Amino acid sequence: MTDEKPKKSLLVRLRSRYFFIIRKEENFEERLSIRMSLASLIMITGGLVVVLIGVVISLVAFTPLREYIPGYADVNVRKDVLRLSLKADSLEMALQERSDYIRNIRHVLTDSADVNDTSKSIHKDTSSKHSTAFIPPSHADSILRNEVESQNPYNVAISGKSGKKGNGLNDYFFFAPLKGIITNGFNLAANHFGVDITSKENDAVKATLDGTIILSTWTLATGNIIIIQHKDNIISVYEHNSVLMKKTGDNVQAGDVVAIVGNTGELTTGPHLHFELWYQGTPVNPVNYIAF
Repeated sequence: MTDEKPKKSLLVRLRSRYFFIIRKEENFEERLSIRMSLASLIMITGGLVVVLIGVVISLVAFTPLREYIPGYADVNVRKDVLRLSLKADSLEMALQERSDYIRNIRHVLTDSADVNDTSKSIHKDTSSKHSTAFIPPSHADSILRNEVESQNPYNVAISGKSGKKGNGLNDYFFFAPLKGIITNGFNLAANHFGVDITSKENDAVKATLDGTIILSTWTLATGNIIIIQHKDNIISVYEHNSVLMKKTGDNVQAGDVVAIVGNTGELTTGPHLHFELWYQGTPVNPVNYIAF
């Protein structure tokens, strides 16, 4: 019995109704009266607390007021961090592309096997075929060959002179990659290893000799760039193109369209083609061999 009395008395107290009366001090006139039980009061108070908590959470989650709460970062700071993170990723990609570009150029200029394995194997296969199937020409064949070579100005390699000592570039006919005006010439002292040629917008850039595309990519400084490996360790470079028409590994003939004139890359001041010609790992002045 003693254990059940407190429970009943508490239940009775919760259900019991009370009057809350507000009176004026001067004449004790009743101004407001509220009748409710203790249980109703607890429920109303709990509901108000829940609503108040919900309002506070909403203000913190969806309004700038959370910036004034310790532990929450400024919204602008988070935006700046995200922007800087994206910029860092872009710079990392550009740096990697620049490193790949420099490594490829180094391999090309030093005749390394990493870049030129394909072209070397092609040359080896070609030379082996020629060597195994070589038949000494007759006197009539020699006369006919000399006559044809003298009448064909577009012959790339003339009568076996490529093996002689000296500057073998004179033994080649170079196709002009672009017809236009040279605005900046070859200057080793200024580290300008080629010529800048301006022409009409969207003009076609053409391969100067037969060869193999060893690099067709985009770099931060030179934009869309193509590098072609030719015979006798001759390399031609075409920079700042708007569109690249060939991909790495493609074989091209002299006069084939490889790109479209553009204005890409940081080292450009307008639509033009920066053209370089390298021989035996050394840059040469293209004007000495090509009529632009």
